[in-house]
Amino acid sequence: MPTLNVISYFDKSTVKHLRFPFSYHLMPVFLFALSQATNVNWQNTIIAFFILHLIIYPSSNGYNSYQDKDETSIGGLKNPPKVSENLFYATLLLDIIGVLCALIISVYFSIFVLLYVLISRAYSYRKLRLKKYAVVGFLTVFLFQGAFTYLMVSSAVCNFSFENYFNFNNLICMSVASLFIGSVYPLTQIYQHNADKKDGVTSISYKLGYIGTFVFSAIMFAIASTLLFYYFDLKHQRIALFLFFIMMLPVVLRLFLWFDKVRKSTTNANFENTMSMNLLASSCMNIYFLVLILNNNFSWF
Repeated sequence: MPTLNVISYFDKSTVKHLRFPFSYHLMPVFLFALSQATNVNWQNTIIAFFILHLIIYPSSNGYNSYQDKDETSIGGLKNPPKVSENLFYATLLLDIIGVLCALIISVYFSIFVLLYVLISRAYSYRKLRLKKYAVVGFLTVFLFQGAFTYLMVSSAVCNFSFENYFNFNNLICMSVASLFIGSVYPLTQIYQHNADKKDGVTSISYKLGYIGTFVFSAIMFAIASTLLFYYFDLKHQRIALFLFFIMMLPVVLRLFLWFDKVRKSTTNANFENTMSMNLLASSCMNIYFLVLILNNNFSWF
């Protein structure tokens, strides 16, 4: 029987596998949804941010580590320590706390958080293991870390009802969120081909190959940018679009340089380059959406 001293679950190894800093890379969708919300409830926004980024996302990271038992580099952790049973109980506790805390905001938000938890576990759980299938694994992340997360955040930060939510603008934004996730996700797998194959996982990046991964991600990003252009044009916010292209320029240039290196030698498709690319992309996205949020309150443009 597990000990009732829950504090003991959070040993040094467990805390490392929760990978709290990695939540930073999942912030863009939250900030995107917040930047497009009207009549924002800031108290609920802060609570939702805390629940997702400090409870649910770390729990998802930890559960994935528990199932994978990784011995090589994983997202946000170059040298993962040995996994213990404490990690399982810690993630279970965090999930329960996250779902219950979500009730503070609304039943809708709590149900969405629960669904996210269940899908996240199905993605990693050995007897289901959605991640081992290239297309199914990709679509799971594409939909649930993108469009579904956008919906989940929207339900928390402003007045929400199913009857009024699924309008044309929101559907475009949900699509853009998924396409941005779809452009980044394969690149995060590019250094794990051998480790994934050894574990019986066929990632979308492995299927596409090194060059194909870059081409696929570029296509996803281009479609997302086109939809975003259309969306901001409908809203007559072309300055926001111009700012997007300025903010994304470092990401595009860095990606092109990395692609050129990988084309010359696949050894450059490594953990360090992947995390560097991911950090730059996340930072530019986060700053961009933060500017939009500030503009909503101070009307700079």
